[in-house]
Amino acid sequence: MSGLLVGSVVFGAMADRYGRRFVLLLSIALQTVFGVAVAFAPNFPVYVLLRFAVGTTISGVIINAFVLGTEWTCTKKRMLAGIITDYTFGLGYMLLAGVAYLIRDWRKLQLAISAPGFLLIFYIWVLPQSARWLLANDRTEEAIALLRKAALVNGRVLPPAVQVEKWEILGGSKRSHSAVDLVRTPQMRKRTLILFYIWFVNVLVYYGLSLGVSRLGTDLYMTQFVFGLIEIPARSLVLFFLPFSRRLSQSGFLAVGGLACLLMLVVPADHPNVLTGLAMVGKFGITASFAIIYVYTAEIFPTVVRQTGIGVSSMFARMGGVLAPIINMLHSHSPATPLVIFGASPLLGALLALALPETADRPLPDTLEDAENWDVRLAPVQENCQMCDGVGPLPSSTEKKELLPLATLT
Repeated sequence: MSGLLVGSVVFGAMADRYGRRFVLLLSIALQTVFGVAVAFAPNFPVYVLLRFAVGTTISGVIINAFVLGTEWTCTKKRMLAGIITDYTFGLGYMLLAGVAYLIRDWRKLQLAISAPGFLLIFYIWVLPQSARWLLANDRTEEAIALLRKAALVNGRVLPPAVQVEKWEILGGSKRSHSAVDLVRTPQMRKRTLILFYIWFVNVLVYYGLSLGVSRLGTDLYMTQFVFGLIEIPARSLVLFFLPFSRRLSQSGFLAVGGLACLLMLVVPADHPNVLTGLAMVGKFGITASFAIIYVYTAEIFPTVVRQTGIGVSSMFARMGGVLAPIINMLHSHSPATPLVIFGASPLLGALLALALPETADRPLPDTLEDAENWDVRLAPVQENCQMCDGVGPLPSSTEKKELLPLATLT
């Protein structure tokens, strides 16, 4: 968990400097090497050090895979792309339970889950760079070549005029921004702090429930498998609710997760099946909330600080991951304490989420001024997304503000 925290800082900054593709490939390679090395750790300190290294690389994979995937998807389909990507997390969760059931020796298990990473060397030939990142770093010709290839794959043609106009729009807004901008103005400060807390709570409770599964009194492997299985319907339900309201969906699923944890306090220990059922409901709610916060955060932070905001949010999330196993350890001294924390913190997050703006069917904010004046901006509109399936006709002059995201197929 500490590795995840450090990795979110290191590999996030590297991705902005060297590109998402390079850092993602590097993270996969290092994760595989360090993961295999763990199986041959001669003692516990070396084991801990190697696991820390694996944790840093996992952040590099998660952050850059999400960003790279969404940067190649138009705004209207970005939610769908993000959720579908998350499905594989649940599949991996289930697969781990099955492999661990079959392989009881931890060294062999570590090899079994790490060595297949070497197969991902094929990503070198199929993984594209981010066209948006190339444009932002004055590598226009490479970006245009990628956009032309994307248009060809989608059976479309990239009009020459689009290339020039969209690059000029990006260049016109090239100003230096930093993490300080996230809290410099009143409205941004309020939303930023709320988002940081929700990220923190999501990871705290997600891993708190996952790591506490051995105390439920049921079969460890089957419970782990079901914990992974319920992530599929949780994320599927998000696809249904999210188009109607980001704010209410975020608040509602946080409340479900928190209430389920608190209800576990009143169930006697000799009813393991009921406890497991409530834990699964809690995991369901937090998983759905976790899926929403990625999309919601990207829509609340303006373009000029969006990557920075997601990176810092991930730092706060990893703090929750570091605390989750420590809070679980409190169970031996006070069995109720972990559940009180895992139940009350999401409920507070549910209330705070109601203070966030609604982003469904709203144009994305591009500047800090857009975010600060959210309530007086244009009424909700359905974004023109002709290019979700490729490159379409040029938008009119009144639509130029949304031109860049379409150009980069985001």
